[in-house]
Amino acid sequence: MDASLLHRRRWRRVVAGAWLLLATASAVADVGSAPASAVSEKTVLTLDQAIGRVVAVHPDLAIFRYTETGLRAAADTAAQRPALTVGATLENAFGTGAASGVHGAEFTLTLASVLERGGKRAARQALATSRIDALALTREAKRLDLLAEVARRYLDVVAAQAQVAIGDADVAQRARTVTAAAQRLKAGASPESARLTAEALQARAELERDRARANVTAARRRLVLLWGEREDSPIEVGGDPRALPALPAFATIAAQLERTPELQRFADETRIREARLQLARSARTPDLEWQVGVRRLQDGADWGLVGSVSMPLGSARRAEPDIRAATAEREALALERESSELTLYATLAQAYGQFAAGKAEVERSRDDLLPRLQRAEAAAERAYRAGALSYLEWAQVQSETTAARQQQLSAAIDAQRALIEIQRLTGEPLTADPDKEATP
Repeated sequence: MDASLLHRRRWRRVVAGAWLLLATASAVADVGSAPASAVSEKTVLTLDQAIGRVVAVHPDLAIFRYTETGLRAAADTAAQRPALTVGATLENAFGTGAASGVHGAEFTLTLASVLERGGKRAARQALATSRIDALALTREAKRLDLLAEVARRYLDVVAAQAQVAIGDADVAQRARTVTAAAQRLKAGASPESARLTAEALQARAELERDRARANVTAARRRLVLLWGEREDSPIEVGGDPRALPALPAFATIAAQLERTPELQRFADETRIREARLQLARSARTPDLEWQVGVRRLQDGADWGLVGSVSMPLGSARRAEPDIRAATAEREALALERESSELTLYATLAQAYGQFAAGKAEVERSRDDLLPRLQRAEAAAERAYRAGALSYLEWAQVQSETTAARQQQLSAAIDAQRALIEIQRLTGEPLTADPDKEATP
Protein backbone atom coordinates (compact mmCIF):
# COMPACT_ATOMS: atom_id res chain seq x y z
CA MET A 1 0.00 0.00 0.00
CA ASP A 2 1.22 3.50 -0.78
CA ALA A 3 2.81 5.09 2.30
CA SER A 4 1.00 8.42 1.94
CA LEU A 5 -2.35 6.64 1.58
CA LEU A 6 -1.61 4.60 4.69
CA HIS A 7 -0.83 7.75 6.68
CA ARG A 8 -3.97 9.51 5.44
CA ARG A 9 -6.07 6.55 6.52
CA ARG A 10 -4.42 6.47 9.92
CA TRP A 11 -5.05 10.18 10.36
CA ARG A 12 -8.71 9.74 9.42
CA ARG A 13 -9.02 7.00 12.05
CA VAL A 14 -7.49 9.27 14.65
CA VAL A 15 -9.84 12.10 13.74
CA ALA A 16 -12.83 9.76 13.61
CA GLY A 17 -11.96 8.51 17.08
CA ALA A 18 -11.60 12.13 18.23
CA TRP A 19 -9.49 10.77 21.04
CA LEU A 20 -12.74 9.62 22.68
CA LEU A 21 -12.13 12.17 25.36
CA LEU A 22 -14.56 14.90 24.38
CA ALA A 23 -17.30 13.21 22.41
CA THR A 24 -20.34 15.44 22.47
CA ALA A 25 -21.98 14.87 25.80
CA SER A 26 -24.28 16.86 28.03
CA ALA A 27 -22.96 19.15 30.72
CA VAL A 28 -22.28 17.72 34.15
CA ALA A 29 -25.48 16.26 35.55
CA ASP A 30 -24.69 16.82 39.21
CA VAL A 31 -23.69 20.49 38.96
CA GLY A 32 -26.46 21.86 36.82
CA SER A 33 -26.43 23.16 33.26
CA ALA A 34 -27.46 26.18 31.24
CA PRO A 35 -31.06 26.48 30.05
CA ALA A 36 -31.84 24.60 26.86
CA SER A 37 -32.83 27.78 25.03
CA ALA A 38 -29.48 29.39 25.83
CA VAL A 39 -27.54 26.34 24.69
CA SER A 40 -29.42 26.13 21.40
CA GLU A 41 -28.50 29.71 20.51
CA LYS A 42 -24.76 29.05 20.80
CA THR A 43 -22.54 27.60 18.13
CA VAL A 44 -20.82 24.51 19.49
CA LEU A 45 -17.43 23.73 18.00
CA THR A 46 -16.69 20.01 17.98
CA LEU A 47 -13.21 18.57 18.31
CA ASP A 48 -13.41 17.24 14.74
CA GLN A 49 -14.14 20.74 13.47
CA ALA A 50 -11.27 22.22 15.46
CA ILE A 51 -8.92 19.58 14.07
CA GLY A 52 -10.12 20.25 10.54
CA ARG A 53 -9.42 23.97 10.88
CA VAL A 54 -5.93 23.41 12.26
CA VAL A 55 -4.94 20.82 9.66
CA ALA A 56 -6.08 23.12 6.87
CA VAL A 57 -4.00 26.15 7.82
CA HIS A 58 -1.34 25.37 10.42
CA PRO A 59 2.17 26.24 9.14
CA ASP A 60 3.78 23.24 10.84
CA LEU A 61 1.95 21.02 8.35
CA ALA A 62 1.93 23.37 5.36
CA ILE A 63 5.71 23.65 5.44
CA PHE A 64 6.06 19.98 4.51
CA ARG A 65 4.83 20.75 0.99
CA TYR A 66 7.86 22.94 0.46
CA THR A 67 10.15 20.51 2.23
CA GLU A 68 9.02 17.77 -0.14
CA THR A 69 9.53 20.07 -3.12
CA GLY A 70 13.08 20.74 -1.96
CA LEU A 71 13.83 17.05 -1.44
CA ARG A 72 12.50 16.16 -4.88
CA ALA A 73 14.64 18.90 -6.39
CA ALA A 74 17.62 17.42 -4.56
CA ALA A 75 16.71 14.00 -5.96
CA ASP A 76 16.67 15.43 -9.48
CA THR A 77 20.09 16.94 -8.84
CA ALA A 78 21.40 13.61 -7.54
CA ALA A 79 20.18 11.86 -10.70
CA GLN A 80 22.16 14.14 -13.01
CA ARG A 81 25.26 12.86 -14.69
CA PRO A 82 28.53 14.84 -14.59
CA ALA A 83 28.41 17.90 -16.80
CA LEU A 84 30.14 18.10 -20.15
CA THR A 85 32.74 20.85 -20.40
CA VAL A 86 33.64 22.60 -23.64
CA GLY A 87 37.06 24.27 -23.80
CA ALA A 88 39.20 26.16 -26.22
CA THR A 89 43.00 26.64 -26.05
CA LEU A 90 45.17 29.03 -28.06
CA GLU A 91 48.95 28.38 -28.06
CA ASN A 92 52.02 29.99 -29.63
CA ALA A 93 50.26 33.29 -30.34
CA PHE A 94 51.24 36.94 -29.85
CA GLY A 95 54.85 36.03 -29.14
CA THR A 96 58.07 37.01 -30.90
CA GLY A 97 59.68 35.92 -34.11
CA ALA A 98 57.85 33.04 -35.75
CA ALA A 99 55.28 33.08 -32.94
CA SER A 100 54.33 36.71 -33.46
CA GLY A 101 50.68 37.35 -34.28
CA VAL A 102 48.35 34.40 -34.80
CA HIS A 103 49.60 33.05 -38.12
CA GLY A 104 51.58 30.27 -36.41
CA ALA A 105 49.23 29.74 -33.51
CA GLU A 106 47.81 26.37 -32.56
CA PHE A 107 44.14 26.28 -31.61
CA THR A 108 42.56 23.36 -29.68
CA LEU A 109 38.86 22.73 -29.14
CA THR A 110 38.08 20.15 -26.40
CA LEU A 111 35.15 18.35 -24.79
CA ALA A 112 35.71 17.00 -21.26
CA SER A 113 33.79 15.32 -18.45
CA VAL A 114 34.08 12.79 -15.63
CA LEU A 115 33.29 9.11 -15.87
CA GLU A 116 31.81 8.20 -12.47
CA ARG A 117 32.72 4.75 -11.22
CA GLY A 118 31.74 2.68 -8.20
CA GLY A 119 28.00 3.38 -8.41
CA LYS A 120 28.24 6.94 -7.14
CA ARG A 121 25.20 8.18 -9.09
CA ALA A 122 23.05 5.27 -7.95
CA ALA A 123 24.16 5.83 -4.34
CA ARG A 124 23.23 9.52 -4.54
CA GLN A 125 19.83 8.65 -5.95
CA ALA A 126 19.21 6.06 -3.23
CA LEU A 127 20.05 8.60 -0.52
CA ALA A 128 17.78 11.24 -2.02
CA THR A 129 14.91 8.77 -2.43
CA SER A 130 15.23 7.51 1.14
CA ARG A 131 14.99 11.08 2.42
CA ILE A 132 11.76 11.61 0.49
CA ASP A 133 10.32 8.38 1.85
CA ALA A 134 11.24 9.35 5.41
CA LEU A 135 9.41 12.66 5.06
CA ALA A 136 6.00 10.94 5.14
CA LEU A 137 6.58 9.54 8.63
CA THR A 138 8.07 12.81 9.83
CA ARG A 139 4.97 14.60 8.62
CA GLU A 140 2.74 11.99 10.27
CA ALA A 141 4.54 12.37 13.60
CA LYS A 142 4.21 16.15 13.41
CA ARG A 143 0.53 15.78 12.56
CA LEU A 144 -0.09 13.55 15.58
CA ASP A 145 1.76 16.01 17.83
CA LEU A 146 -0.32 18.86 16.46
CA LEU A 147 -3.60 16.99 16.80
CA ALA A 148 -2.68 16.15 20.38
CA GLU A 149 -2.09 19.84 21.04
CA VAL A 150 -5.50 20.65 19.54
CA ALA A 151 -7.08 18.09 21.86
CA ARG A 152 -5.24 19.51 24.89
CA ARG A 153 -6.37 23.06 24.20
CA TYR A 154 -9.88 21.88 23.44
CA LEU A 155 -9.82 20.04 26.75
CA ASP A 156 -8.69 23.23 28.48
CA VAL A 157 -11.82 24.99 27.23
CA VAL A 158 -14.05 22.10 28.25
CA ALA A 159 -12.44 21.97 31.70
CA ALA A 160 -12.86 25.71 32.17
CA GLN A 161 -16.52 25.47 31.16
CA ALA A 162 -17.03 22.63 33.63
CA GLN A 163 -15.37 24.75 36.31
CA VAL A 164 -17.87 27.53 35.54
CA ALA A 165 -20.70 25.02 35.99
CA ILE A 166 -19.29 24.06 39.39
CA GLY A 167 -19.05 27.74 40.26
CA ASP A 168 -22.65 28.35 39.22
CA ALA A 169 -23.78 25.49 41.45
CA ASP A 170 -21.73 26.82 44.36
CA VAL A 171 -23.15 30.32 43.93
CA ALA A 172 -26.67 28.86 43.90
CA GLN A 173 -25.90 26.96 47.10
CA ARG A 174 -24.57 30.08 48.80
CA ALA A 175 -27.58 32.10 47.64
CA ARG A 176 -29.91 29.63 49.36
CA THR A 177 -27.80 29.97 52.48
CA VAL A 178 -28.07 33.76 52.41
CA THR A 179 -31.84 33.54 52.01
CA ALA A 180 -32.17 31.08 54.88
CA ALA A 181 -29.86 33.13 57.12
CA ALA A 182 -31.85 36.27 56.38
CA GLN A 183 -35.11 34.50 57.23
CA ARG A 184 -33.75 33.22 60.55
CA LEU A 185 -32.34 36.65 61.36
CA LYS A 186 -35.73 38.20 60.72
CA ALA A 187 -37.32 35.61 62.98
CA GLY A 188 -34.74 36.34 65.68
CA ALA A 189 -33.38 32.79 65.58
CA SER A 190 -29.95 33.64 64.18
CA PRO A 191 -27.42 36.46 64.70
CA GLU A 192 -26.64 38.99 61.98
CA SER A 193 -23.12 37.63 61.76
CA ALA A 194 -24.47 34.43 60.19
CA ARG A 195 -26.15 36.39 57.40
CA LEU A 196 -23.06 38.53 56.83
CA THR A 197 -20.84 35.46 56.73
CA ALA A 198 -23.20 33.81 54.26
CA GLU A 199 -23.11 36.89 52.04
CA ALA A 200 -19.29 36.94 52.19
CA LEU A 201 -19.11 33.28 51.19
CA GLN A 202 -21.52 33.96 48.35
CA ALA A 203 -19.31 36.82 47.16
CA ARG A 204 -16.27 34.55 47.28
CA ALA A 205 -18.13 31.88 45.30
CA GLU A 206 -19.05 34.51 42.70
CA LEU A 207 -15.39 35.56 42.54
CA GLU A 208 -14.31 31.98 41.89
CA ARG A 209 -16.97 31.60 39.22
CA ASP A 210 -15.90 34.84 37.51
CA ARG A 211 -12.30 33.63 37.57
CA ALA A 212 -13.43 30.42 35.88
CA ARG A 213 -15.25 32.45 33.23
CA ALA A 214 -12.05 34.41 32.57
CA ASN A 215 -10.23 31.09 32.22
CA VAL A 216 -12.76 30.03 29.59
CA THR A 217 -11.97 33.15 27.57
CA ALA A 218 -8.21 32.59 27.86
CA ALA A 219 -8.45 28.90 26.97
CA ARG A 220 -10.71 29.66 24.03
CA ARG A 221 -8.25 32.27 22.75
CA ARG A 222 -5.39 29.73 22.96
CA LEU A 223 -7.48 27.24 21.00
CA VAL A 224 -8.41 29.55 18.12
CA LEU A 225 -4.81 30.70 17.79
CA LEU A 226 -4.05 27.27 16.36
CA TRP A 227 -5.93 28.15 13.18
CA GLY A 228 -4.78 31.74 13.07
CA GLU A 229 -7.52 33.72 14.81
CA ARG A 230 -6.08 36.52 16.90
CA GLU A 231 -9.27 37.95 18.38
CA ASP A 232 -11.49 36.36 20.99
CA SER A 233 -13.92 34.06 19.21
CA PRO A 234 -17.43 33.57 20.65
CA ILE A 235 -17.39 29.81 20.39
CA GLU A 236 -18.54 27.11 22.74
CA VAL A 237 -17.17 23.60 22.87
CA GLY A 238 -19.09 20.48 23.76
CA GLY A 239 -18.23 17.57 25.96
CA ASP A 240 -17.98 16.36 29.53
CA PRO A 241 -14.41 15.64 30.65
CA ARG A 242 -15.76 13.23 33.26
CA ALA A 243 -17.02 10.88 30.51
CA LEU A 244 -14.02 8.55 30.40
CA PRO A 245 -13.90 5.52 28.09
CA ALA A 246 -12.76 2.02 28.90
CA LEU A 247 -9.35 1.15 27.47
CA PRO A 248 -7.97 -2.17 26.27
CA ALA A 249 -5.45 -3.98 28.43
CA PHE A 250 -2.04 -2.36 28.72
CA ALA A 251 -0.33 -5.17 26.82
CA THR A 252 -2.67 -4.60 23.87
CA ILE A 253 -1.88 -0.89 23.78
CA ALA A 254 1.86 -1.46 24.26
CA ALA A 255 1.88 -3.77 21.23
CA GLN A 256 0.69 -0.84 19.11
CA LEU A 257 3.84 1.12 19.86
CA GLU A 258 5.56 -0.76 17.05
CA ARG A 259 3.33 1.06 14.58
CA THR A 260 3.87 4.51 15.99
CA PRO A 261 5.68 6.95 13.66
CA GLU A 262 8.27 7.60 16.36
CA LEU A 263 9.52 4.02 15.97
CA GLN A 264 8.66 3.49 12.32
CA ARG A 265 10.90 6.38 11.40
CA PHE A 266 13.89 4.27 12.41
CA ALA A 267 13.23 1.99 9.44
CA ASP A 268 13.46 4.96 7.09
CA GLU A 269 16.47 6.31 8.98
CA THR A 270 18.14 2.92 8.56
CA ARG A 271 17.71 3.20 4.79
CA ILE A 272 19.09 6.73 4.86
CA ARG A 273 22.19 5.73 6.81
CA GLU A 274 22.71 2.67 4.63
CA ALA A 275 22.54 4.92 1.57
CA ARG A 276 25.09 7.25 3.15
CA LEU A 277 27.37 4.29 3.76
CA GLN A 278 27.05 3.13 0.17
CA LEU A 279 27.82 6.64 -1.04
CA ALA A 280 30.91 6.74 1.16
CA ARG A 281 32.03 3.34 -0.13
CA SER A 282 31.57 4.43 -3.73
CA ALA A 283 34.22 7.09 -3.17
CA ARG A 284 36.86 4.34 -2.89
CA THR A 285 36.63 3.81 -6.65
CA PRO A 286 38.29 6.77 -8.39
CA ASP A 287 36.55 8.59 -11.21
CA LEU A 288 38.11 8.97 -14.62
CA GLU A 289 38.46 12.44 -16.03
CA TRP A 290 38.52 12.35 -19.84
CA GLN A 291 39.03 14.91 -22.53
CA VAL A 292 38.89 14.75 -26.31
CA GLY A 293 39.27 17.43 -28.94
CA VAL A 294 40.80 18.64 -32.16
CA ARG A 295 43.86 20.86 -32.66
CA ARG A 296 44.89 23.06 -35.56
CA LEU A 297 48.59 22.36 -36.13
CA GLN A 298 51.07 25.22 -36.37
CA ASP A 299 52.48 24.19 -39.72
CA GLY A 300 49.86 24.52 -42.37
CA ALA A 301 46.16 24.19 -41.98
CA ASP A 302 46.11 20.61 -40.77
CA TRP A 303 44.00 19.41 -37.83
CA GLY A 304 44.73 16.59 -35.38
CA LEU A 305 42.83 14.65 -32.73
CA VAL A 306 43.85 15.07 -29.06
CA GLY A 307 42.66 13.21 -25.98
CA SER A 308 43.59 12.53 -22.36
CA VAL A 309 42.50 10.45 -19.41
CA SER A 310 43.41 11.11 -15.78
CA MET A 311 42.63 9.39 -12.51
CA PRO A 312 43.33 10.58 -8.92
CA LEU A 313 45.47 8.35 -6.74
CA GLY A 314 44.78 7.32 -3.15
CA SER A 315 40.98 7.43 -3.40
CA ALA A 316 40.48 4.36 -1.20
CA ARG A 317 42.63 5.82 1.57
CA ARG A 318 40.87 9.16 1.49
CA ALA A 319 37.43 7.47 1.54
CA GLU A 320 38.13 5.34 4.64
CA PRO A 321 37.34 8.04 7.28
CA ASP A 322 33.92 8.73 5.73
CA ILE A 323 33.22 5.00 5.53
CA ARG A 324 34.05 4.52 9.20
CA ALA A 325 31.86 7.45 10.21
CA ALA A 326 28.91 6.23 8.11
CA THR A 327 29.31 2.70 9.49
CA ALA A 328 29.31 3.98 13.07
CA GLU A 329 26.17 6.03 12.44
CA ARG A 330 24.40 3.02 10.99
CA GLU A 331 25.39 0.74 13.85
CA ALA A 332 24.41 3.33 16.47
CA LEU A 333 20.89 3.51 15.06
CA ALA A 334 19.90 0.19 16.63
CA LEU A 335 20.82 1.52 20.06
CA GLU A 336 18.97 4.76 19.37
CA ARG A 337 15.85 2.79 18.50
CA GLU A 338 16.14 0.67 21.62
CA SER A 339 16.53 3.77 23.78
CA SER A 340 13.57 5.46 22.12
CA GLU A 341 11.43 2.34 22.54
CA LEU A 342 12.23 2.15 26.25
CA THR A 343 11.37 5.83 26.68
CA LEU A 344 8.08 5.44 24.82
CA TYR A 345 7.19 2.34 26.81
CA ALA A 346 7.87 4.11 30.10
CA THR A 347 5.83 7.13 29.02
CA LEU A 348 2.99 4.88 27.93
CA ALA A 349 3.05 2.97 31.22
CA GLN A 350 2.95 6.20 33.19
CA ALA A 351 0.10 7.63 31.11
CA TYR A 352 -1.88 4.39 31.32
CA GLY A 353 -1.49 4.27 35.11
CA GLN A 354 -2.48 7.93 35.41
CA PHE A 355 -5.56 7.32 33.28
CA ALA A 356 -6.61 4.26 35.27
CA ALA A 357 -6.18 6.08 38.59
CA GLY A 358 -8.07 9.15 37.39
CA LYS A 359 -10.90 7.09 35.95
CA ALA A 360 -11.26 5.15 39.21
CA GLU A 361 -11.36 8.38 41.21
CA VAL A 362 -13.94 9.97 38.93
CA GLU A 363 -16.21 6.95 39.08
CA ARG A 364 -15.85 6.60 42.86
CA SER A 365 -16.72 10.27 43.31
CA ARG A 366 -19.69 9.97 40.97
CA ASP A 367 -21.11 6.77 42.45
CA ASP A 368 -20.28 7.15 46.14
CA LEU A 369 -18.78 10.39 47.43
CA LEU A 370 -20.90 13.03 45.68
CA PRO A 371 -24.25 11.29 46.30
CA ARG A 372 -23.43 11.07 50.01
CA LEU A 373 -22.40 14.73 50.16
CA GLN A 374 -25.52 15.84 48.29
CA ARG A 375 -27.72 13.93 50.71
CA ALA A 376 -25.77 15.39 53.62
CA GLU A 377 -26.17 18.90 52.20
CA ALA A 378 -29.93 18.49 51.81
CA ALA A 379 -30.20 17.15 55.35
CA ALA A 380 -28.06 20.02 56.68
CA GLU A 381 -30.27 22.57 54.96
CA ARG A 382 -33.41 21.07 56.48
CA ALA A 383 -31.79 20.93 59.89
CA TYR A 384 -30.61 24.55 59.66
CA ARG A 385 -34.01 25.83 58.66
CA ALA A 386 -35.49 23.86 61.53
CA GLY A 387 -33.00 25.39 63.97
CA ALA A 388 -31.28 22.06 64.73
CA LEU A 389 -27.96 22.91 63.02
CA SER A 390 -25.65 25.91 63.07
CA TYR A 391 -24.90 27.94 59.97
CA LEU A 392 -21.21 26.99 60.04
CA GLU A 393 -22.04 23.29 59.92
CA TRP A 394 -24.27 23.77 56.86
CA ALA A 395 -21.63 25.95 55.17
CA GLN A 396 -18.99 23.31 55.87
CA VAL A 397 -21.03 20.64 54.09
CA GLN A 398 -21.51 22.99 51.13
CA SER A 399 -17.76 23.62 50.96
CA GLU A 400 -17.05 19.88 51.07
CA THR A 401 -19.47 19.28 48.21
CA THR A 402 -17.88 21.96 46.04
CA ALA A 403 -14.37 20.72 46.87
CA ALA A 404 -15.36 17.15 45.96
CA ARG A 405 -16.72 18.31 42.60
CA GLN A 406 -13.54 20.24 41.89
CA GLN A 407 -11.38 17.28 42.88
CA GLN A 408 -13.42 15.00 40.62
CA LEU A 409 -12.99 17.44 37.74
CA SER A 410 -9.23 17.67 38.37
CA ALA A 411 -8.92 13.87 38.34
CA ALA A 412 -10.93 13.72 35.11
CA ILE A 413 -8.72 16.33 33.42
CA ASP A 414 -5.58 14.45 34.44
CA ALA A 415 -7.06 11.24 33.04
CA GLN A 416 -8.03 12.97 29.79
CA ARG A 417 -4.53 14.37 29.37
CA ALA A 418 -3.13 10.91 29.93
CA LEU A 419 -5.54 9.55 27.31
CA ILE A 420 -4.39 12.17 24.82
CA GLU A 421 -0.79 11.15 25.45
CA ILE A 422 -1.61 7.46 25.03
CA GLN A 423 -3.25 8.10 21.69
CA ARG A 424 -0.45 10.41 20.58
CA LEU A 425 2.07 7.65 21.32
CA THR A 426 0.14 4.91 19.55
CA GLY A 427 -1.37 7.00 16.75
CA GLU A 428 -4.60 5.05 17.15
CA PRO A 429 -8.05 5.94 18.52
CA LEU A 430 -8.22 3.43 21.34
CA THR A 431 -11.54 1.95 22.37
CA ALA A 432 -12.82 -1.09 24.13
CA ASP A 433 -16.12 -2.71 25.01
CA PRO A 434 -17.86 0.08 26.99
CA ASP A 435 -19.33 -2.53 29.33
CA LYS A 436 -15.87 -3.72 30.38
CA GLU A 437 -13.43 -1.97 32.63
CA ALA A 438 -9.85 -1.25 31.69
CA THR A 439 -7.42 -3.89 32.83
CA PRO A 440 -4.32 -2.38 34.50
